[in-house]
Amino acid sequence: MILRIDSPAPPMRVESWVRGEPLTNFKLGTLYIVEFWATWCRGCVAVMPHLAELQEKYKNSAVEVIAVAASERGSTAEEARTNLDAWLTEKGSKLNFRIAFDYAGKMKKLWMAPSFSATIPTSFVIDRDGHVAFIGHPMQLYDVFAKMLNGTWRTSDEAKAADAERIAEAESRMREKAQMQAFWAKLGPALKAQDWSTALSAAKEGVAVTPDDISVRVVHADLLLHKIHDMQTGSTVKRQLARDAIDKKSEDWMVGAIRQLFDPAEDNSDFPHSDRFAMGKELAEHILALNSPEGSALPKFLSYGAVAQYYYESGNKDRAVELVESAVKSLDSPGRPMGAEEKAHYLRLLLKALAKYKDEEAKPFWGTKNALA
Repeated sequence: MILRIDSPAPPMRVESWVRGEPLTNFKLGTLYIVEFWATWCRGCVAVMPHLAELQEKYKNSAVEVIAVAASERGSTAEEARTNLDAWLTEKGSKLNFRIAFDYAGKMKKLWMAPSFSATIPTSFVIDRDGHVAFIGHPMQLYDVFAKMLNGTWRTSDEAKAADAERIAEAESRMREKAQMQAFWAKLGPALKAQDWSTALSAAKEGVAVTPDDISVRVVHADLLLHKIHDMQTGSTVKRQLARDAIDKKSEDWMVGAIRQLFDPAEDNSDFPHSDRFAMGKELAEHILALNSPEGSALPKFLSYGAVAQYYYESGNKDRAVELVESAVKSLDSPGRPMGAEEKAHYLRLLLKALAKYKDEEAKPFWGTKNALA
């Protein structure tokens, strides 16, 4: 059943209440804002102070904010809860509303999935009669909140049109997802069998369906460059990928592009040298402009490995060392908490690169002092 405007509010089924008294039922006469968020989500964190201001402003108008941490990362519920508690202790002391924790996924099944809400932050507003009045990004909520307070929003043509558009977009995403699942179902066996012709055919289909999916674009370029060795077509595809990544100002896209060019595991000896290093230079500079070594907000370990390899191959070993050391420090970034195994994986790769760049023999990983401290 689709959860939309005018639907009865689903129940609250959380594992625990981190702050505030437990809420078992929505009280008639009260307007509730149920916010789905996570501490690792920068957009979610940015919204928290605004929700606190809203709660303070309307605390005498029967308005209650509830933040539901239903996407907290951790290999266990205990680890995820520890991450949440640590963030709240350090940065959430001024949050003045109830906060709930749900690791088991009940809230996602009851709220997010039926409403076609795939990302966070997502806000749900429950009207004073217990029915859904709004579903969407919290920044959209602020534009219409006054109408929700006086009870005119939910029945308006504007609200109905916005909700219909939201559902249509969600259904389009679902169709696209189904197409992508079919793509990967064809591509996976072909890659496993090293049937590069079939894999390339599937990749072309994938690019045609979702040209804005970086994973598909990377697979397409990789097949041409490193499996089929069609350098003429592959170079053209690769240049377009690099250009699109830069135009999008997306670090994820730029990292996907530069990794193919400067991954030590790949043989790029047939790739035109001047093109490879020209693309590498431009991508590296744009990545560092978006996520500079001096900045502390964004983690470096996801992107700096390939950037450092570019500088190393360009002869600038000092710069390569500096970037890898910055990436190692970022493993403890509060903006991207991770489990011990994931951290160990990235640290192992970074230490190996650092040893190579310093012309040192790689030290045994588990012997590294305070490696996982």
